[in-house]
Amino acid sequence: MKLNNKSNRIQVGILMSPALLIFAIFTIIPIIRLFFMSFHEWNLSSMFEQSFIGIKNYKVVFKDNFFWTSFTNTIVYAIVTVPLQMLLGLIVAILIDGIKKMSVTFRILNYLPVITSWVIASLVFKYIFNTEGLLNYFISNILNIGNNNIHWLDNRWSGLWVIMFLGTWKGIGWNMVVFFAALQQVPKELYEASSLDGCKTIRTFFSITLPSIKPTILFAWVMLTIGAFNVYTSVKLMTNGAPAHKTETLLTWMYYKAFSTGEFGYSAALSFVMAFSLALIAVFQFKIISKKEN
Repeated sequence: MKLNNKSNRIQVGILMSPALLIFAIFTIIPIIRLFFMSFHEWNLSSMFEQSFIGIKNYKVVFKDNFFWTSFTNTIVYAIVTVPLQMLLGLIVAILIDGIKKMSVTFRILNYLPVITSWVIASLVFKYIFNTEGLLNYFISNILNIGNNNIHWLDNRWSGLWVIMFLGTWKGIGWNMVVFFAALQQVPKELYEASSLDGCKTIRTFFSITLPSIKPTILFAWVMLTIGAFNVYTSVKLMTNGAPAHKTETLLTWMYYKAFSTGEFGYSAALSFVMAFSLALIAVFQFKIISKKEN
């Protein structure tokens, strides 16, 4: 027997209510609470009595040189790792799409870094790039190049490059899967028509393949940018912000201010600055893609 529309709505409401309740308790309410904290003097000394200070926390954030250092590091991380992950992932997807044998094997091998724990990968990279690590041993003792070990993780930019190398290596497999699925959806008739017209491989790629997977490119671009702004584990385990907080990212600096100095109001304000920045970047990304489509 079919139920009327009102009954359907009631059933849907009952079925969705547990999920909505959990979402509200663990997501909506904490966000509202965090927004409330960002306008109060909320630290370890005022844990039980918070005074309203307006936008002072936001002013402190923007005047903090370490915030701008961590913000710059995060932007650089996103600018470098996001295009590299997408480009290398797309290349691997195209190569795998073009082979007939052992396609599944190659997909598994390229996806292994994705399912590798960030903690394990970060510790392995730290062992490799440490001052007394494997890479310096190989350079000094095997290749006999130089007598002094290179401080890969003890300088700002060399440390960031190691972190970005890890982030790129970890993300290629995810992009490979996403783009491989998109390539499977491109109509084969388009390639056949292109071949009959005498189009070369490069022209076919830019005229057929790229336009056909534009929605996937936008999806990957936005998701990877969000992921880049959330980089934390690799920085925490490999450099821990050293030297002198110069390799901090937004999340590691937020964590430090909250749980090392107890400035929860500052961290709450920083989290909303980060969210607003991501929203602006997402709007910019959608506008870029929509302009290209027009």
